[in-house]
Amino acid sequence: MISISTTNSPQFSILLVDGNNLSESNFLSKEQISILSKKAVNDLKVFGMIDEKGNEFIIAPFVKKEKNNQDADLEIIRTLGCATHKLALDTQLKEVVIQSELSSEFSFAFAEGFALSNYKFNKYKSKSSPLIQNVSVSNNTLTSEQVSSLNNIIKSVFYARDIVNEPLSGLDAKGISESAKKVAGESGIFYKELGIEEIRKRNMGGVLGVNQGSQFDPTFTVLEWKPENAVNKQPVILVGKGVVYDTGGYNVKVGDGMTTMKCDMGGAAAVFGGTYLAALEKLPLHIITLVPAVENRINEKAFVAGDILTISDGTTVEVLNTDAEGRLILADALVYAQQFDPELVLDFATLTGAAMRAIGSGGTAFMGTASEDIKNLAVKAAYQTHERIAELPLWDDFAEQLKSEIADLSNLGGPLAGASTAGKFLEHFTKYPWLHFDIAGPAFLSSASSYRPAGGTGTGIRFLLEFFKSYISYVKK
Repeated sequence: MISISTTNSPQFSILLVDGNNLSESNFLSKEQISILSKKAVNDLKVFGMIDEKGNEFIIAPFVKKEKNNQDADLEIIRTLGCATHKLALDTQLKEVVIQSELSSEFSFAFAEGFALSNYKFNKYKSKSSPLIQNVSVSNNTLTSEQVSSLNNIIKSVFYARDIVNEPLSGLDAKGISESAKKVAGESGIFYKELGIEEIRKRNMGGVLGVNQGSQFDPTFTVLEWKPENAVNKQPVILVGKGVVYDTGGYNVKVGDGMTTMKCDMGGAAAVFGGTYLAALEKLPLHIITLVPAVENRINEKAFVAGDILTISDGTTVEVLNTDAEGRLILADALVYAQQFDPELVLDFATLTGAAMRAIGSGGTAFMGTASEDIKNLAVKAAYQTHERIAELPLWDDFAEQLKSEIADLSNLGGPLAGASTAGKFLEHFTKYPWLHFDIAGPAFLSSASSYRPAGGTGTGIRFLLEFFKSYISYVKK
């Protein structure tokens, strides 16, 4: 784990300067300004230099490219932090010190992009990839509170990336619950695991049905962060899809469709990581987190197309496709949430390829019944963190596609609008303000994208922190 701290040291290996006003820089010598000024400002990249004592360091010139768009500028500077991290690795630095002449907000974004880039899933490698071991920032660059927050973000995001990247052999349904127990113990979160007998007692037919093909039991994890100064009278509930491996069941995935299916618990990682971060930041918000965890395996006991499953509220569902399994386990979790009379429920799931085809890997499709005020808070938080979201419709027309001749619902809509029909299925089990986030695109990447690595990205966690902060202010009004 990378360590970030403040320092009074006058020596630094990274200088973050204003590329639009190089001549006014207090950090650079006239010679350095002259060298940099000979380059077109818009072409400035991270630049390695050596001072008169032979010390090697990096100049990172931040150039504003978006007028009146703070969110875009923040993402530009996070990306600059990633580029600086690459050069620091190429220079074989083990420790770096950052000094910035930019605003505190921009300096934070730069350090965030740098630190988020410093990740590799090395657990199963005989030789680990090189990483920066320690990052310090000067006292006039970030406050101690900002450094603490940055460390909390890194811990939470890296935790989520790690559990998504774990193969099934290293993380089954029991394992993901145990991982949550560990971070809960570190941060003062209440933890409870519902075992197989409790799941049966509560008639969670979605969870039990999807997991029928596994030799291992499913789990249902409950976390609760309830500080004494919580501003909300009723809890905000997070629900995460925890399919630790998805073969597709008897509607088996073909080609290379199964190779990345360890990532199908990205929703669980997002809500576990988001709750962990809220507790580390000691946010005054009562949060309950629910994660049903299963394996969608194939054997002689596995559920098949045509089966009828009964969700815990008594709704019967005709299974038209065993690869539309995530919505079945989420249904039981959404029903479970009703007992808490929540003021808001947010669910996160790698749910549909349709969402990924509509939005791509650069954002998340969302929909739901929460108020426009809440949706606007979510959109603003998403753009501030560059974990962007785009709303899809939840029209009543989609319910027509989910009708069944022999059950209350089917688990599959028509060939079009798959993300919306999946959301419409989930809506049936909600009796409270609710938003659904389909993170199928950004949760797992085949190749790195700036500070988002190949594999698990930890998407949703930074978004949740910003959303929670704005939601707290909203509730206080």
